Amino acid sequence: MPTFNPANVLMADALTGSVPVETSVQMIGDVVQNSAVMQLAQFEEMSTLEKEITYLAEGPGAYWVGEAERIETSKPTWVTAKLVAKKLAVILPVSNEFLAYNVPQFFQMMRPKIAEAFYTKFDQATLFGTNSPYAAEHSILAAATTAGNAVAADDAEALYGQLNGLLGLIEDNEIDPDGIVTVRSMKQKFRGELDNTGRPIYVKGDGTAPDDILGLPISYASGKSFDKTKAVALAGDWDMARFGIPQGMTYKISEDATLTTIVDENDVAINLFERDMSALRVTMYVAFMVLQDEAFAALTPDVTP
Repeated sequence: MPTFNPANVLMADALTGSVPVETSVQMIGDVVQNSAVMQLAQFEEMSTLEKEITYLAEGPGAYWVGEAERIETSKPTWVTAKLVAKKLAVILPVSNEFLAYNVPQFFQMMRPKIAEAFYTKFDQATLFGTNSPYAAEHSILAAATTAGNAVAADDAEALYGQLNGLLGLIEDNEIDPDGIVTVRSMKQKFRGELDNTGRPIYVKGDGTAPDDILGLPISYASGKSFDKTKAVALAGDWDMARFGIPQGMTYKISEDATLTTIVDENDVAINLFERDMSALRVTMYVAFMVLQDEAFAALTPDVTP
C-alpha cells in the first residue's frame, strides 16, 4: 500500500486531519514571531497539555560569622506552578475552489490568515484577559493591577517621566524590567519625547535589534490585539510570564455549516451551502501564565474629563 503523501491529496478528499508538519511548524513560527507577548515571554517546552514549573522565588542567604561560631543554614524557596494549555480555534470561510488545491498548497495560502487570527486572539487574552480561557489573574494587566502597579497616564505631563516612573514601580520590588509592550500608534509620541538632558528616549531598531525606549526593547502588539482603552504601555520582567505550545495544529472543513459569528451585507448569518463555500476550522493548544504579579506594570489611559 502506498504511503500517504498530503502533496498528492486534494483538500476536497481530506476534509479533516492534521496540518502537515512542515506547514504547522511554519505557522506556529509566524504566531510566535508576531505575538507581542511571545516575543518577550519565556517559552516552556511542553510534551503534554499540562506542565509543572518550579522556579526560584527566593535564593539562599549568607551570614557573617565569627571564628568557631556555628554557621547558620538556609535554603532557597522554590515555588511550583502548573502551566495548562488551552485550545485555540479559528474558523475561516473559503471558496470551494480552494478545495481543488493539494493539502500543502492550501495551507500555505491560508497560512498568513490563520497565524494572524491565532496571535491576535492570544495577545488579547494574555495582555488584557479579553475572552481569555486562562485564570483571571493570568493576564499582564491583571497582574499589574493586583500588584498596585497600574497607574493612569497624565496627558499634561511629559511621557518620559511617566514611563520612568512606571519602570520604577517594578524596580521598587527589586525586579529589573526587560521589555515594554505597546502599539505602533505610540511611535510618534515616543519619537518626540526627550529626557532631562534633551536627548531622545526612543531608539529605532536596526533590523537586528528591536526598537527600544529608555534602554528597553519594545514589542508592538497588533492594533487588533492591543486595547488602547485599557493601556498605553505594559512593562515587565517577561521571564515571569511563560507560554508553551505542546503540539501541532489540526483542521476540519465543513461544507454545510451556518457561520453565526459572521454576517453578510444584510446582517444575516452566512450559510455555506447557499453560497457554495466551505469553512476551515484550525485548532492549536497554547499555555500561558504569569508567575509574579509584581514583575509587571501598566500605564493606563488618561481618564481626566
